[in-house]
Amino acid sequence: MGNSLGKKFVITSFGESHGKCVGIVVDGCPAGLAITEKDIQGELDKRRPGNSIASTKRAEGDIVEIQSGVFNDYTTGAPICMMIWNKDIDTVSYKQTRELPRPGHADFTAFVKYGGFNDWGGGGRFSGRNTAGFVMAGAIAHKLLGLIGVKVLAHTVEIGGIQADSYEMISEDIINSNPLRCTDLQDAKKMLAAIEKARREGDSLGGIIEGIGFNLPAGLGEPIFDTMEGDLAKALFAIPAVKGVEFGVGFGAAKMKGSENNDAFRVKRGKIVTETNNSGGILGGISNGMPLVIRIAVKPTPSISMKQKTVNIHTMKNEELGILGRHDVCIVPRAVPVVTAMMAVTLCDFALQAGIIPEVIK
Repeated sequence: MGNSLGKKFVITSFGESHGKCVGIVVDGCPAGLAITEKDIQGELDKRRPGNSIASTKRAEGDIVEIQSGVFNDYTTGAPICMMIWNKDIDTVSYKQTRELPRPGHADFTAFVKYGGFNDWGGGGRFSGRNTAGFVMAGAIAHKLLGLIGVKVLAHTVEIGGIQADSYEMISEDIINSNPLRCTDLQDAKKMLAAIEKARREGDSLGGIIEGIGFNLPAGLGEPIFDTMEGDLAKALFAIPAVKGVEFGVGFGAAKMKGSENNDAFRVKRGKIVTETNNSGGILGGISNGMPLVIRIAVKPTPSISMKQKTVNIHTMKNEELGILGRHDVCIVPRAVPVVTAMMAVTLCDFALQAGIIPEVIK
């Protein structure tokens, strides 16, 4: 029963990869927010499949339909249901995974948990296709955060071991100008070459995404168990293929001395700031007013055409599997807008809990 996320800004995901549709229900959005399907579509197009060398060739238009909660282009305060229809469906390639679970996928664990009754086409509920709903909810959250001056961005900082610059060099225009959503165009070319090589070899690549939240007010977060790090990590780990989340210098803090890791406080233009941002904008599970900095590790796409070892669930014999179908060589670029969406959803929830965003927008 883990299909909902949030306290006041609650999202509920529904649908399967090769079912009739996928979508999201947003409950708790304030009334009076100007929103249209065009606003949602703009974000949704950023993760649409088939538009880069790294992505699957599954040709889905991903045209959003708002079913409820919006009237005359304004939110009503009622639950907002948004969905997209699955058009380019092909379950034939997945029939073999009913008996031969794909290494690195949830085929085996889903079979055990649901007794084989789960929808296995394209991974069903465990497919990255369901993140389209996350992006729809994120589009609303982005608009709400904009009312209080908060901006959330993300970019690719690593693919296949090739590293690019971190957030000091971030530019939204550059992010949107290249298919890998990388701010370093020279490194993006190297990443593309690595992706093409992996494609030819029938393999895949992973990478790292950096997410940044600008202009967050200090004081957001609900310790002890609903901390900013905790809720953000939970939201980000809901993205398939995410295997690690770190804040600020993250694991690098374990190699530093306290004198090196501590962010010294100063007063700048009448505001308390820190000289460095090793904490990533969070202290004690609460935002401190500095930029929120998160890095997300994305594993290589497990669906590869190379032969892999597996077992036959029914015969209990060892076998080999060469995965058929249409798959992303590298999921990282398409995951960038999903990362910003889940960050925005979580930050919006915190802002509503703190009363910074009103329940009726006038």
